[in-house]
Amino acid sequence: MAYLRIITDNGEHVVPCPPGMSLREILVNAGFPVRAGCGGIGACGLCIVRIQAGDTDPPAANELRRLRPEQISKGDRLACQVYPCGDLTLTIPSPLLAADWRSLPPDADWQPSRDERHRKAETALGMAIDLGTTRIRLALWDLNTGERLAGRIGPNPQAVFGSDIMNRLNAACESLERAAEIGQLTRNAIGAALIDIAEIEGYRPAKINRVVIVGNSVMLTLLTGRNYDLLLKPAHWTGAIDCQPEETDSWRRLWGISDQASIDVVAPLAGFIGSDLLAAALATRLTEQTAGALLIDFGTNSEIALWDGTTLWATSAAGGPAFEGCGISCGMPAEPGAIHRFEPQSHPAGFRFEVLGGGEPLGICGSGLVDIIANLRRAGILNNIGKFLPDIGDQGLAIIKGRTGLALTKRDIDGFQRAKAAIAAGIRTVMSKAGLTPEKLQRICICGAFGRYLDTGNAREIGMLPQVDPDRVELCGNSALTGCEILLIHPDRSAAMDKMRNIARIINLAQVPEFEEQFISALYLRPMALEP
Repeated sequence: MAYLRIITDNGEHVVPCPPGMSLREILVNAGFPVRAGCGGIGACGLCIVRIQAGDTDPPAANELRRLRPEQISKGDRLACQVYPCGDLTLTIPSPLLAADWRSLPPDADWQPSRDERHRKAETALGMAIDLGTTRIRLALWDLNTGERLAGRIGPNPQAVFGSDIMNRLNAACESLERAAEIGQLTRNAIGAALIDIAEIEGYRPAKINRVVIVGNSVMLTLLTGRNYDLLLKPAHWTGAIDCQPEETDSWRRLWGISDQASIDVVAPLAGFIGSDLLAAALATRLTEQTAGALLIDFGTNSEIALWDGTTLWATSAAGGPAFEGCGISCGMPAEPGAIHRFEPQSHPAGFRFEVLGGGEPLGICGSGLVDIIANLRRAGILNNIGKFLPDIGDQGLAIIKGRTGLALTKRDIDGFQRAKAAIAAGIRTVMSKAGLTPEKLQRICICGAFGRYLDTGNAREIGMLPQVDPDRVELCGNSALTGCEILLIHPDRSAAMDKMRNIARIINLAQVPEFEEQFISALYLRPMALEP
């Protein structure tokens, strides 16, 4: 049998190479996950490894498309496309790192508590969890005082099976063992976050006696191992999905929480429309105020809700991971090191950018990408159909020339256009079904990490949002976690969630004939049409 030698910062590791397995499969099974956005079909170009020694077959067609000649000459290959036929030695230039948990950033509504009373034995704690495709967010609360004590945000480790939900569903459907592995990854990550809180803030998980979890439908079904396969069948895209866990005792033991703790996995609304949308609607009081309220939760699985005064119209759109910085060559999530704001200036550099956390930029997050594309279009460097000026080559446009080498390629622009078009077409379709025109919109609530830093003027200019008065647009941040926290502290508010379920009307965009036409129209980088 052939063997694979893996060189890492921690030394060298040797693992066997079973016949018929790709390098990606071998690495994942050996505990060395590599980045993946396409589920291992060679489409994303993220699972790069560098062959140091050993012979391989020539690069496959997908590798020639995704890797530059100079990369291939250095030994770079796509792990999912290489099937070892002999001993190999390799390194992983950009490994998928273990979860790096960070504290939730303080805001006007919350600052970390240093009150020692919360650490007393009689204090009852609760945990709210927003399970996203790219990020997991959780918050620890004192249930007696109604005060948030700590919070964490970290990567969803399921990313090893793909950056989008469909790849993860397909991976889960390969076998029951694989599905169980995906669910266990998520539960382990939550446990790691609790350990981090215990070590740094000193709050004992054993005092947690209530847990509430919201998320998109795919994440919840994969977490619990229930009915994830139904989401691959169109007949179930507008119906309820049962994702309640069959048992949670093992979860309590893993997380070290109270044996008597309740664990509430809040059911999705229907199909791909998760309980994260309901939680966001609860947090923004979408259905409690005037008619004409639109909520958009930008993300890998974007969700849209529209309140017309009597009905809550809801749908989901496959925006893909571009809004969260994935699938973009220089993209990254909205975390320290990300360019989140970009605008032209008169000084010699010609631009000004802001980096989350300060310091040197490491990449561009979704809101920064919106700013850059809007400014390039305004300057005539990028036209309405997403093409660069002829003198910009295949290597793309350097955004910060001479500093970090960050560049946007035509492929990056294409990915963003498709994500933007899916959301814009979804918005127009929902408004059309409800019979509302843009001038009747009183509120537009932008949710998710993407919406925390979004320049809404730039977003309107390239057709991401309806043309409404800027004063009507609200940047609501992570409303899904806020709504989950409301349910944690005020369990009686679940009645409001039930009411929303009863007045909701689900739209399956795949069954709307005009959606495709709307999608094609929305690919253009121009303001959204006035009529729904």
